[in-house]
Amino acid sequence: MLFLIGLGFGDCKDITVRGLEAVRQSSKVYLEAYTSILTVGAEELEKYYGKSIIQADRSFVEQKCDSMLQQALIEDVSFLVVGDPLAATTHSDLILRARKMGVKTQVIHNASIMNAVGCCGLQLYSFGETVSIVLWQDNWKPTSYYDKIASNRRAGLHTLCLLDIKIKEQSWENLARARDIFEPPRFMRVYEAAQQLIDILDIRSAEGATADSLAYSANSLAVGLARVGTDSQQIAAGSLRQLADSELTLGKPLHSLVLPSEKLHPLEWDMLEIYAIDENWFSENKSRYVKD
Repeated sequence: MLFLIGLGFGDCKDITVRGLEAVRQSSKVYLEAYTSILTVGAEELEKYYGKSIIQADRSFVEQKCDSMLQQALIEDVSFLVVGDPLAATTHSDLILRARKMGVKTQVIHNASIMNAVGCCGLQLYSFGETVSIVLWQDNWKPTSYYDKIASNRRAGLHTLCLLDIKIKEQSWENLARARDIFEPPRFMRVYEAAQQLIDILDIRSAEGATADSLAYSANSLAVGLARVGTDSQQIAAGSLRQLADSELTLGKPLHSLVLPSEKLHPLEWDMLEIYAIDENWFSENKSRYVKD
């Protein structure tokens, strides 16, 4: 049996009772180490679970996991994922490959940013399609997520933006030369994502879009979230321009960003106001978002 087990937000005690039981009965335990990060070290998980843990990077999961699946044909194997196991499509692919090999699978779910984003006060059923914002490079600046944000806003829905994580990435030169040299880990911050969203407005305007036709503006309401579900959780709400201020660091990763709908329930507004960067901005802009 292959167990895919959600760890919640990465603290050793966030695992469910069912998940912990599965880990303790498994012969081998793997930890997926590239779609998210732990808030504690892997050694703390080992101590709490009473099991040795094997780190599984992207290349292992996507190209070299046959040995793990062969093992799961004859004994119990646990595959640990920060958050929920099925929040990333990579893990659905792992299940499909396991099934093709005749390996039984069981998913043990847990909390993830996809449901815990409700901590900011926005109602979960009012969220549309989630988007991923990637870190721009000098020669690569994708903007396709803008269109999904625009679609959500036309439908009156909030948009959760997942921010880029780069773990064990190689430079183009090292990749071309087949050198196993990796770049330092990098995690996108709220202020970087907010600035990119503002920069996209400039790109669209240069392409001929009018201010009225743009999906949002630099003065649109946005919410920054950091380390959701942990004791050091932080939330900040204000304009996109305010969130783009690099002084608003919100501390260590992981960060996420939300662009709320242009129409909010009064309770949503009141909850967001708790996290206001600038109370005056909220007072001045309430009528734009909350209708009497």
